[in-house]
Amino acid sequence: RSAPEHLPHGGTAPAEPAPPPQEPAERARHRVGIAGAGSSFAEFFTRNFFTKRTKELKPAVQSAPGWKLFGKVPPRENLPKDSKIIQQEYEARTGRMYKPPPPSARRKNIEFEPLSTTALILEDRPANLPAKSVEEALRHRQEYDEMVAEAKKREIKEAHKRKKIMRERFKQEENIASAMVIWVNEILPNWEGMRATRRVRELWWQGLPPSVRGKVWSLAVGNELNITPELYEIFLSRAKERWKSFSETSSENDIEDAGASVADREASLELIKLDISRTFPSLYIFQKGGPYHDLLHSVLGAYTCYRPDVGYVQGMSFIAAVLILNLEEADAFIAFANLLNKPCQLAFFRVDHSMMLKYFAAFEVFFEENLPKLFLHFKSYSLTPDIYLIDWIFTLYSKSLPLDLACRVWDVFCRDGEEFLFRTGLGILRLYEDILLQMDFIHIAQFLTKLPEDITSEKLFSCIAAIQMQNSNKKWAQVFASLMKDNKEGDKNHSPAPKS
Repeated sequence: RSAPEHLPHGGTAPAEPAPPPQEPAERARHRVGIAGAGSSFAEFFTRNFFTKRTKELKPAVQSAPGWKLFGKVPPRENLPKDSKIIQQEYEARTGRMYKPPPPSARRKNIEFEPLSTTALILEDRPANLPAKSVEEALRHRQEYDEMVAEAKKREIKEAHKRKKIMRERFKQEENIASAMVIWVNEILPNWEGMRATRRVRELWWQGLPPSVRGKVWSLAVGNELNITPELYEIFLSRAKERWKSFSETSSENDIEDAGASVADREASLELIKLDISRTFPSLYIFQKGGPYHDLLHSVLGAYTCYRPDVGYVQGMSFIAAVLILNLEEADAFIAFANLLNKPCQLAFFRVDHSMMLKYFAAFEVFFEENLPKLFLHFKSYSLTPDIYLIDWIFTLYSKSLPLDLACRVWDVFCRDGEEFLFRTGLGILRLYEDILLQMDFIHIAQFLTKLPEDITSEKLFSCIAAIQMQNSNKKWAQVFASLMKDNKEGDKNHSPAPKS
């Protein structure tokens, strides 16, 4: 077109671009045909969309600056106002005069955008809003200074706490390193002559170095059963044959064993698979596919075949897992079998009720002696030791306490025997005595079943050291022996007359 076409809304069509270079005749005819076919659509599209956009965009450029979130663009006649005019109108309307703060109180560089909401209180308001009053500006400055000071105090406190933790860690590592040298070079080569000395017992109480822990446990527990690695392999192969027979057939004749019923044997071996995944679930190393899953399965299966009269009992997996973490496979089985052969463990894992009651009675004697207030509080609710002690004794505290703390309990347990298990229980009760005195039966049972995770070895062992295992000049072994004697005499007095 030679002249611009006037649009219906008063706008003019934009100038057309320069024509393209001459095209071949055939392609030109093709383009004309397409243009003619779409001319009506192009006219409709141009009139209904481009003209409306042209009309709306033009006054938007001339609109007053401000924070426009919703609504239409201000009309063209609303000219932008200067910040001074807005300030004068505000003062005339409110009757308040604004005195700007001294230059030193203002921020010199406000070109950047504040990075946090804390810094917003120091920013000047936009030019089209009323400025802060002197009182408000001073109050915001004071609030900001208080927040900064509080943040600095918190940061300094956390830094001191981290430094304290690091110092304690370094000190502990140094003590472990020096103790390891003593154990390796002096104690272990002369084990029988030095194990009962005062120096070794004091060093033992402080906790065994992890590198020698398994070796000391094996020596302390002993091997009264004379189990050899070859014997372990024999019972392990027997367990694998039984597992294979379970998967292939359910024939009872294939899995009979002297001294145990078929149903109990099968249920006992199958229960191992269920319990392994529940053993230290937070570590994931005993889960299916983990590095110690098959190892734990083998040790427990071999023991089930070795002691069919005991079989597998829930709680054994935790004891075997702790031993596996510190010993080789065969050595872990040897220590496991000898440990469970001790009188206390054998009574609990064989569920010998009469023996278990004797242990509970002996525990209550020293409970009343050391913690009389808590003892009476438990008595008032008829809360007996079996409610919380069974789980502690079955797993040797490896399920109830953090693993590193449980290992330290094991250290002294291997030194002192079953007495230390009950002394540890009294130490836990002493540590949380003030809390337990405020609880009822349900809350006490729940609390002792799942102890707090933040329990530390220093606090617990200081409470254990304060427990006196002596009652009327009688030690644990003497009290327990007297209870056994009274039980035997009672059985004789109440025994039925012999039948003819």
